[in-house]
Amino acid sequence: MKKLRWAMDSGGFWELDLSTPITLNGQARPVPGDPLPLGLSRGSRLSRFQQIDFFQRFMAMPFVPSFAANRGLLLQRVLSLPIAENWSAMLLGQLNVQRFVSSLRKNKTKHLPDSSWLQSIRRNFIQKSFYALGFCSELFLTPDDTLIISLDAYGDEKVPQKRAVLHHKFPHHNLTMEAAWPGLFVDGNGSYWDVPFSLTLDLASTTLDSGASYHLFFNNCAGSPKQYEGQHSDELPPPAALLPGFTAKGVVSLKKNIDLWRSEASMLKMVQPYDIFLSNPHISASWILGAVFSANLGENSMKRQQSCSLRGLKDFDLRAQVANCAVSVDSFATASLTAQHGNFQRLLLDLTRVHTNFDFPSGSKLLSGITSVACSLYNSQVPNVEALQAICPRASLSFQQQIIGPFSFRVDSEIAIDLKKDWYLSVKNPVFAIEHALQVLWSAKAVAWYSPMQREFMVELRFFET
Repeated sequence: MKKLRWAMDSGGFWELDLSTPITLNGQARPVPGDPLPLGLSRGSRLSRFQQIDFFQRFMAMPFVPSFAANRGLLLQRVLSLPIAENWSAMLLGQLNVQRFVSSLRKNKTKHLPDSSWLQSIRRNFIQKSFYALGFCSELFLTPDDTLIISLDAYGDEKVPQKRAVLHHKFPHHNLTMEAAWPGLFVDGNGSYWDVPFSLTLDLASTTLDSGASYHLFFNNCAGSPKQYEGQHSDELPPPAALLPGFTAKGVVSLKKNIDLWRSEASMLKMVQPYDIFLSNPHISASWILGAVFSANLGENSMKRQQSCSLRGLKDFDLRAQVANCAVSVDSFATASLTAQHGNFQRLLLDLTRVHTNFDFPSGSKLLSGITSVACSLYNSQVPNVEALQAICPRASLSFQQQIIGPFSFRVDSEIAIDLKKDWYLSVKNPVFAIEHALQVLWSAKAVAWYSPMQREFMVELRFFET
């Protein structure tokens, strides 16, 4: 899965959705409180139905391909059904090419006559197990309110997925309420989980690049979670945050962007950049400081905690738990550096962009590690490896290079720091992508990405992202 964003939008703290081809609606929610694997972390965006409709209308793609390890090659197409000026509906059809071809090969091995072979092809075309059908209705209640209702049904008798989403725009705030049954979640290891019923509410402030912001998140899960159908991994216990119960989280953060250098050279005249947001060479840095307040009520409050005291470290965690209720307070920090060369105007090699990010997801663990290392050095002792590991940030590296014209190559990878191994640094969860900048739309692009770890491939449409 696939985080292809240059800017750090506070990672898992904001509970952003992830793009995935395993469902028709193309998204999964993160497990509350779990750090996300590298993925296409997204906030508000075009729905999967709208993306496919755009590809069909304006990019002459009769079918939009995707690939999932547990399903194989998939082809999707959308039929738009305009109902009124403020109300539209779409039908999304999906063909599982891999299962269809496998079925034909089985019939071919039976050495059927030509007439029977043609009948076998016709039977396969009408076999419902190869297909999936999605319905999405979008109703603009007011200029600030949008109601989306969707239903995904699968011919191979998987449980249908139903969702209802309400978006409301307040002054400088966005509110999203969503009910899903079952709800699809993804944990920090990239495993998918089905929750029989999930009700979520997000309230986020909308600010400029720098300044203070806050985010409120509420989630209620009902029923016993289970691994998503088609995953053949070992039997794992479900994430504690997905057990029946109520979760509330509040985040307050302060972000600051600093320009270390910005080119003052003039751009080519009468030549529009392929992407207006990638048209200015610069070196910039940014940092985020924030605090997280979490409360859990129900079975999900019995979280498995990685206690620092078990590792011989002093515990600075602020947490209280009574019966089936738990409350915790923590802090986090992020630092990033971005460097870009080129204006993305010329035909060849006019864009090179590098972004590095360092996350400290838990201030209490960081303080525990620093205290332990300081005590060891003061007593002329060798610092504990666990303490040194607690100080190390979660690092990621992104690189983008123009290939030719509007096409560029992009790779995003986490840099794992493990002091217990011979090689302290290693590449983890790389994601590879080809981007096609849609110049006529100023800042839009078609992105085709592949994740080797998850064995997932997807083509997406993105607007106003850098």
